[in-house]
Amino acid sequence: MVFGDRAPLADRFVAILADTGVSHGLIGPREVPRLWERHVLNCAVIEDAFPASARLVDVGSGAGLPGIALAIARPDLDVHLVEPMQRRTDWLSDTVAQLGLANVTVHRGRAEELVGVVAAPWVTARAVARVAKLARWCVPLLDGRGTLVAMKGRSAQEELEADRRDLTRLGLVDAAVRQHGESVLDEPTITLDLTFEPRPRRSKAAAKAASKGRRGTPAPPTT
Repeated sequence: MVFGDRAPLADRFVAILADTGVSHGLIGPREVPRLWERHVLNCAVIEDAFPASARLVDVGSGAGLPGIALAIARPDLDVHLVEPMQRRTDWLSDTVAQLGLANVTVHRGRAEELVGVVAAPWVTARAVARVAKLARWCVPLLDGRGTLVAMKGRSAQEELEADRRDLTRLGLVDAAVRQHGESVLDEPTITLDLTFEPRPRRSKAAAKAASKGRRGTPAPPTT
């Protein structure tokens, strides 16, 4: 079982989602009957993507998916939830407090606004945007060489191939499509695990010199 002896805590999270998660517009009423498998368990199974005691950022956390589900399944993780909307961050903070999750921190702001404020070797997100656009938001939050674990559907491989050129420009060095939860879900969760190596930043002087070099070296003066 993914949650082990923390299953009652996961049940409490489902109950909160079915109550204030719906009233706050974070979860559609039609999703309530399938909150457990389609949302909470579907997110929690990607816990096997992260090493022990990993620090990770959940971008566009919304209803705390996957971040809160991961924090329940893996109390060793240091989870940072990033969400730009005030009412959602208020709800996330309240939910984290109700569940007593000491391993979760909530940050209000867009990913691009939190560069230099929040950083981790691992970033994750669920159904936020196409992978190239998602990577542009997430890669700046990676602490050095790091990995984006993007929750995707059956078209993950096709999306990877279509966006590979843009991902390479961002420093992509490794990519894999992985399945999670085959033993507990009727349809496994699919992630795109993308590892990026940050390119060294050049000083303004070096960039200026390189720009001159591309324009060509001036010919020596004639005598």
